[in-house]
Amino acid sequence: MMKLMEEEDVNRAVRRLAMEAVERNKGTDFVLIGIRTRGVVLARRIQRELATIEKVQVPMGILDIALYRDDLLSGSCDAVFKGSEVDFDITGKNVVVVDDVMYTGRTVRAALAALSSMGRAKTVRLYCLVDRGHRELPFRADAVGKNVPTSRTEQVVVRLKETDGEDAVYLLKQGERL
Repeated sequence: MMKLMEEEDVNRAVRRLAMEAVERNKGTDFVLIGIRTRGVVLARRIQRELATIEKVQVPMGILDIALYRDDLLSGSCDAVFKGSEVDFDITGKNVVVVDDVMYTGRTVRAALAALSSMGRAKTVRLYCLVDRGHRELPFRADAVGKNVPTSRTEQVVVRLKETDGEDAVYLLKQGERL
């Protein structure tokens, strides 16, 4: 097991993602949507950074992609649908989707399908804390906290205080556990 990011690294990456969102959107004319579970925590943190730095409360919603996964009917999906919580219309808005780890691109595909059922956004950008490579679908994150080259046998585990009691990112070899 290798620790890739400590608490301060995570905090620094969140600040960078917040500022990247402001730069790419030429201000704070966008909404944040976090993908359950850790994407929601990261989106809230970005929202707090924006409130501190830009003195603006950017709208934030929660996206549940469980019903849009392409492995839903295969029997290999163990996702539990908890529901999306987006109390604003995304039509015509710049949307920043936030997730913890970018891997195959399948989560992004599901997120885009879920978002399109809510309206037609002006733009959709993806922000991730960690990009580990190995795409199966042609997606890339617009902003990344840390790029981590991995093998397919390794696992990237993001732990956040709100859900796991600590802020850290670990790289686990096959068979390793935290």
